[in-house]
Amino acid sequence: MPPFDVPEGDPFGPHNLPYGVFSPPGSSERTVGVRLGDHVLDAGAAAHALGSPYASLLARPTLNALLAAGRTAWSDVRRAITAWVTVPAHRETVEPLFHPLSAVTLHLPFEVADYVDFYASENHARNVGRMFRPDAPDSLTPNWKHLPIGYHGRSGTVVVSGTDVVRPAGQRKAPADPAPVFGPSVRLDIEAEVGFVVGVPSEQGRPVPLGSFRDHVFGLCLLNDWSARDVQAWEYVPLGPFLGKSFATSVSAWITPLDALDEARVAPPERTHDLLPYLDDREEEPGGYDLRMSVALNGHVVSEPRFSTMYWTAAQQLAHMTVNGASLRTGDLYGSGTVSGPTERERGSLLELTWNGRDPLELPDGKRTFLEDGDEVTLTAWAPGPGGVRVGLGEVTGRVVPTPS
Repeated sequence: MPPFDVPEGDPFGPHNLPYGVFSPPGSSERTVGVRLGDHVLDAGAAAHALGSPYASLLARPTLNALLAAGRTAWSDVRRAITAWVTVPAHRETVEPLFHPLSAVTLHLPFEVADYVDFYASENHARNVGRMFRPDAPDSLTPNWKHLPIGYHGRSGTVVVSGTDVVRPAGQRKAPADPAPVFGPSVRLDIEAEVGFVVGVPSEQGRPVPLGSFRDHVFGLCLLNDWSARDVQAWEYVPLGPFLGKSFATSVSAWITPLDALDEARVAPPERTHDLLPYLDDREEEPGGYDLRMSVALNGHVVSEPRFSTMYWTAAQQLAHMTVNGASLRTGDLYGSGTVSGPTERERGSLLELTWNGRDPLELPDGKRTFLEDGDEVTLTAWAPGPGGVRVGLGEVTGRVVPTPS
């Protein structure tokens, strides 16, 4: 089917237009692409052919120049690309610049600066608390309702969807073991998350307020925060996640601009505690997103989390991670934390789905508590768009391969 003739209701229609970076068939050159249906538009070539003043932002091997250009440029470029793929007068010029999605090579779409991951789902946090602190008076830690808890990850191991994930090795110690042992993780897990991509940097020493979220954040993507639970359990006291998280984080090849998700904006869950002024979003636009996620293990759907249940919003997370004066850089990535809903079918990690291995998943290819070598995990999602059409968010796929001998 020609690229202009996208079927009505296609989740990657002209109402979406996510950005990525690709190499055309037979080439190693990378350039910015925009997805339309099952095709990819060479955005730099289209901009050059049509005399766009933003051609220099799009004829690049990463999205970073566009990210840094700011909100006015983001809106102008999106408006122009929408016209290029919908106005019949542009068809003769633009149509030859499309490539079938199945024929191109997709790459990590931006150079990742810093990576931060949060812990923003109350359902997830309560599940973890019930598992590991069953005698505590509250399954949440005392600070959880007062600030978005997070940790700094490793930006150099963020990889694009389709990249194999090598089973990590590290120290682990079961409660009954007399001493720690070293070896491949035996409790490898996933975390279904949403990642937010920062475009415009900020000045060190100047916090970014809630109302400036859309001035700094370009868009979002799906994210899988792979986790070695046994390594994590032994190392995390007192400073938190380290080697149990830093070996790989997978992101989708497509970054959906925030402007494509206006119809998906929703209010977050009701707050149960008064918030300090820099986190108080009662007077701000709705900070939540109605994203419907799906987690598949070896092709079998095991969970369908809803992002709308997340207690802390992306705007609050941005405000919190800069409130101490930490600066933003173009290409910063921050993850929402595991997305888990109130029911068993909405849990976003195997840790929760199997209740720490107690209740194995029954799958057509066998039982699972944690991931085995050869297992493939795929995250997909969609959001409501204009006129009832869906906005597709692309997918994140990763296959577990054995620890090198």
